[in-house]
Amino acid sequence: ITVIHCLVANLSPLKYLGPECWTEWFDRDDPSGTGDWETLSDLRKEYPGKICSKPVGVEARTLSGLTVAAAGDVIYVSDTTTGFVCRNQDQPRNKMCNDYRVRFSCPPAFCKVCWTKWYNRDAPSGTGDWENLINLRTENPGQICDHPLSIEAVTTDTLTPAVSTGQTFFIYNQNEGFVCRNTDQKSGWCRDYKVRFGCPCN
Repeated sequence: ITVIHCLVANLSPLKYLGPECWTEWFDRDDPSGTGDWETLSDLRKEYPGKICSKPVGVEARTLSGLTVAAAGDVIYVSDTTTGFVCRNQDQPRNKMCNDYRVRFSCPPAFCKVCWTKWYNRDAPSGTGDWENLINLRTENPGQICDHPLSIEAVTTDTLTPAVSTGQTFFIYNQNEGFVCRNTDQKSGWCRDYKVRFGCPCN
């Protein structure tokens, strides 16, 4: 990372609980096969950069919000080395595991986000406003980290958060960037947006 604005005012926590911070919730599997396998090795492959190297805790809940205890399933493993696994074969009376999501607690430093500058590479005069990550990286080499933690998009005129505009977005995530297509809008036109990315504070 060569250009990352890491001012104290721009440091933003993801989620805190006590002295640790928490990742987002992950749900990569469902119990339709042999069980629900939310293993760290698989999660790290599918969500690169999203989980710290040495988690200090793990929490699992069903998609409806129940704790493991409330759900009543027999859990095969739930730790910070393997992750979380509920196997169907361990459940009584041929019961299937619930569908779980997991999150991991990490050292506080992992939850600090340093924001890049704002980027505005396109205007909606053509097919829409394409602030996609692949083009932003090409046009701004070395300025955006390899695995952004978050993304923020606002309008260029009033700085209104994209999620508050009522418009529909084709892409809006930290892995691909931001795309608003004119054809998806009731008005026929996207507003003009700018984006920035949250990166680990190195």
